[in-house]
Amino acid sequence: MTPRISTRRLISIFLFLLSTSTFSQVRLPRLISDGMVLQRGAAAKIWGWAASNEEVSVHFIDSTYRTKANQAGDWSVTLSGLKAGGPYILQIKASNVVTVNDVMIGDVWVCSGQSNMELLMKGVRPIYENEIANSNNVFIRQFYVPQTYNFSTPQKDLPYGSWKSANPRNVLDFSAVAYFFGKALYEKYKVPIGLINSSLGGSPAESWMSEGALKDFPAYYKEAQRFKDSTVIKQIETSDNTRIQAWYDLLNEKDKAYSDPRHVWYDTALSTSDWPTMKIPGYWSTSSLGHVNGVVWYRKKINIPLSFIDKEATLILGRIVDADSAFVNGVFVGTTSYQYPPRRYSIPAGLLHKGENTIAIRVINSSGDGGFVLDKTYAIVSGDSAVDLKGDWQYRLGAAMEPLASQTFIRWKPLGLYNAMLAPLLNYRITGVVWYQGESNAAKPIEYRQLLPALVRDWRENWKQGNFPFLIVQLPNFMETKSEPSESDWALLREAQCKALSLPNTGMAVTIDIGEWNDIHPLDKKDVGDRLALAAQKVAYGDDHVVYSGPLYQSMKTDGNKIVLTFSNIGGGLIAKGTGLKCFAIAGPDKKFVWADAKIEGDNVVVSSGKVLNPVAVRYAWSDNPDGANLYNKEGLPASPFRTDE
Repeated sequence: MTPRISTRRLISIFLFLLSTSTFSQVRLPRLISDGMVLQRGAAAKIWGWAASNEEVSVHFIDSTYRTKANQAGDWSVTLSGLKAGGPYILQIKASNVVTVNDVMIGDVWVCSGQSNMELLMKGVRPIYENEIANSNNVFIRQFYVPQTYNFSTPQKDLPYGSWKSANPRNVLDFSAVAYFFGKALYEKYKVPIGLINSSLGGSPAESWMSEGALKDFPAYYKEAQRFKDSTVIKQIETSDNTRIQAWYDLLNEKDKAYSDPRHVWYDTALSTSDWPTMKIPGYWSTSSLGHVNGVVWYRKKINIPLSFIDKEATLILGRIVDADSAFVNGVFVGTTSYQYPPRRYSIPAGLLHKGENTIAIRVINSSGDGGFVLDKTYAIVSGDSAVDLKGDWQYRLGAAMEPLASQTFIRWKPLGLYNAMLAPLLNYRITGVVWYQGESNAAKPIEYRQLLPALVRDWRENWKQGNFPFLIVQLPNFMETKSEPSESDWALLREAQCKALSLPNTGMAVTIDIGEWNDIHPLDKKDVGDRLALAAQKVAYGDDHVVYSGPLYQSMKTDGNKIVLTFSNIGGGLIAKGTGLKCFAIAGPDKKFVWADAKIEGDNVVVSSGKVLNPVAVRYAWSDNPDGANLYNKEGLPASPFRTDE
């Protein structure tokens, strides 16, 4: 009789065999895959996993590198003398053979931060159709890092991901800032550019810092320790999901629009003679509804010209706070679940008809003011023709609700993104980092003075590449303008970003002239990328002749009832765009700032006011939205906001 082997014993034998070189297979991290860009010049690391003590050889171009995996199965080799070019084939041999095709050698940049770095080309498509159509370039490539978190331990690899080269299809999923940055560098240096997009909307700086770095910030370190407990995360997620689902269930139950299934409020035959009107764009808090949360329905009848008939069209609804569903002639055409994305919904050919057409929009607002964001486009567009939708709309309250408290965004908690989205990149050789972040830390701008430099030092220490270039995007202009000089958290945050330039090999792109007062995600990402590329030319590529920055405040001196300011980075000289310098304020010993007269005298700016006889301090562009700030150098780069009274 043949003896029987237990299931447990069979599993043990299988695991033992799997651990030997006969059954093990060499495995590579996601970054080392088809289409990758390896860093030129410096020693580039190739690493992976194999069986314990397994011999591994790596063949690249004309060289073969040999090593042996350690007891844990980790192995690595360092490629040397890499010159820009490609494509090449990388081959790794152990008990199996892995081939990586289409490998380029060039410059690799990690592009990180929050939503303005995350924002994809598809999100800015309306103003960059030509750029997208002409984006074919196999020498510009992006690796998109999956958005995930881990509080327990730094991860060795990413769950998935691949390199994509720029073309009209792929580029839609490129970070817009990263793409324009990479494009400008390629056009300048003609070397392959690899962009590793590791970013997440809403993420604060502390979520991108290692456990060791967080020890200098006790509150964040304590929070990181708390979220190492998976039961805590599960409890919060369950509680949030239950609460939010109950709110929406009740909302849908109460929504009077669906109370009579024969006359749903998007039905074209619905009688709306008793519906009041309000101006769109605008918020319903300014109407008879007042400050109410819940769901409000809007309807408008429009005449469509004959040129639209039997053609595809686009319904453009600017931005809506918070969520919306849109219907054209009773047919659903699109929905968006939160307030930030632009609304652009496709209207299929044949849906619009000659004469009167009906648009209905269901808007859900869970807290704050609901409605249509001002100064945005609201229209139906077909080809070069457009029908403006601004003006009077009928409206009616579908359901009133108590405000809904926000969910707990666990993915933004300290440490989580570092462990999951940055740690797996640390073996990959890079040129430097581009960082677009700060909005989520603007409520604590003074803390950011320590937080941002700590992050830079943390990344440099853990990447083990010394003081690699670190480029920062300063926050753009945003929110309403103020009629008088005032305090501003966004101005303080910009100041903290500027102070980080005291660290070696850092650069900054000033963007206070290319934001949008009503949108935290301004569409102009090309100017951001181009300005970052100028900073890179100086910081990363050592071009001492390039004017890479706008004017930066340097010093002040009092001259009677005037203050004379000096600047670095004046390039070919200081200029005022438009008529006269604006957004300068001056104060005496009482520190009460008033708008000032300012004029350029040579390489200096002289500031004064008849209201301040003994000036002690000046501020420039010191507000959330310094609209009209117009101090530039002749190369067209704006001066960074500053204050002399810190």
